[in-house]
Amino acid sequence: MAIFLYHSAILAFLVLFQAFNLADSQSFIGVNYGQVADNLPPPSATAKLLQSTSIEKVRLYGSDPTIIKALANTGIGIVIGAANGDIPALASDLNFAKNWINSNVIPFHPASKIILITVGNEVITSNDQSLINQLLPAMQNLQNALNSASLGGKIKVSTVHSMAVLRESEPPSSGRFHPSMMNVLKGLLGFNNASGSPFAINPYPYFAYKSDPNRPENLAFCLFQPNSGRVDSKTKIKYMNMFDAQVDAVRSALDSMGFKEVEIVVAETGWPYKGDSNEVGPSLENAKAYNGNLIAHLRSKVGTPLMPGKSVDTYLFALYDEDLKPGPTSERAFGLFKPDLTMTYDVGLSKQSSQVKLSPKNEVWCVPKPGVSDVQLQANLDYVCGHGIDCGPIQPGGACFEPNTITAHAAYAMNLYYQTSGRNPWNCDFSQTAMLSSNNPSYNNCVYPGGSI
Repeated sequence: MAIFLYHSAILAFLVLFQAFNLADSQSFIGVNYGQVADNLPPPSATAKLLQSTSIEKVRLYGSDPTIIKALANTGIGIVIGAANGDIPALASDLNFAKNWINSNVIPFHPASKIILITVGNEVITSNDQSLINQLLPAMQNLQNALNSASLGGKIKVSTVHSMAVLRESEPPSSGRFHPSMMNVLKGLLGFNNASGSPFAINPYPYFAYKSDPNRPENLAFCLFQPNSGRVDSKTKIKYMNMFDAQVDAVRSALDSMGFKEVEIVVAETGWPYKGDSNEVGPSLENAKAYNGNLIAHLRSKVGTPLMPGKSVDTYLFALYDEDLKPGPTSERAFGLFKPDLTMTYDVGLSKQSSQVKLSPKNEVWCVPKPGVSDVQLQANLDYVCGHGIDCGPIQPGGACFEPNTITAHAAYAMNLYYQTSGRNPWNCDFSQTAMLSSNNPSYNNCVYPGGSI
């Protein structure tokens, strides 16, 4: 048999169902709204832009009142941030925390749907021991201030971590936190567990690729593109993309400390669309592939191997470029939208562009390019059928089982993946082994779904 099935028919149905409901807003898709720039559009224009997309949550790094007001009555969930510089005062003075809530939350809630306050950003990997020691007291005082305002059950408090909190992350089942951070993390996770707030983390497959670009298939693994996968030697689970592997490494680390009930939120993840000549990885093609495939993965609700059947809340980085950020060009090239509100590239976030046309014209199908090897086609099959796509028709007894060849089975599977993942060009890339065709490959009782571009 040419294929392997990894997920149940129920998950496959979810993928197909989601494909016909892409126009709906999705609570698990958020975006980071940074402001280190001098060319951003007015918050009122941004609020209208967000309402035209399937983005349902926004993360701010501060608490700009103009933005919070602009998002009032939109239904968009808002994450606001207390800066690292606020932590000492928040930790030492409950009244300061109450004043912070009175200034940054009370005037706007509930019209502006504030759902989470993040205290600091990547504090425990900052090497500032004084700030690290004050982080938990600052979070506790903000929580107490919310409780005093009768908002404790409505707005959560947490902090955001980098992947550097992990000592080990590969294979995912071996995910463990750095021993030197254990005491601090135990207190923070105890707070998360008691308050029901999430553990917020910043996984970036981009940086994983950048640090090891010569590893075989590393780019395809990081971009959710077809690859042979990586088997966790302990659990025997085959991982088909870096995002799932990184998130599950965090899950393993949390579980190893006894915090199995603490949920994970991806506070940042993204891929730059351009960089300097000496930077490895940034390109428009790679950014479209990563973000587009990530969104399709989230919409499928397949989840990760250790957290199946649901999508982790994920905040894409970023809404706009931040042209005043220092560092290499890539640091200023993560924006999904331009200051004039047009898309930098299309990843299917627009409600209008993500609608499936019910009466398609000029139908197209995704098929293998001539001359592609059986090895690559098998990798494509494993990838597609490992992502919740219904490969039943190419199993024995299925309408498309015959001819029983890798080429025929791959053609059916690759097309189904394309048709149910948004019909974007990158959904029919498969590491440049596929192409779009106007010739319907259906035969006898084997029907290939088609759609318009």
